Amino acid sequence: MRATFLVLTLCLFGWTSQAGPPDPEIERTIQQQLEAFQEDDFEAAFDHASPMIRSLFGSAERFGQMVESGYPMVHRWGAVAFLDLQEIDGRLWQMIEITDVDGGWHRLAYQMLEGPDGWKINAVEILKPTGLAV
Repeated sequence: MRATFLVLTLCLFGWTSQAGPPDPEIERTIQQQLEAFQEDDFEAAFDHASPMIRSLFGSAERFGQMVESGYPMVHRWGAVAFLDLQEIDGRLWQMIEITDVDGGWHRLAYQMLEGPDGWKINAVEILKPTGLAV
């Protein structure tokens, strides 16, 4: 019932989603950024951010601090699984599941933008767990 309500709500507000085939370049961009975070190479991680994100944070150091405090499962991760690539309201979102250092699973959505230098990460959203309670 809850899932039906969510689908109806999304349709009413015009939030449509369409899954697409995996894109190896998008996955590579996200993987490279994750590996850079693992090594505390905030400059390399910042290189994968979109111009808007780069402008918002201004420096790789500030960007890295935000990730350390707000996305600890991205800063220090154990495993990553790429899920579906979705188009939502004309924007591409790569869904992933990632483990944190304690083995907990998190679902994230990466908004991707294609530019002259390839794919860039424009946003990362932590998704609430889905599933039915028993």
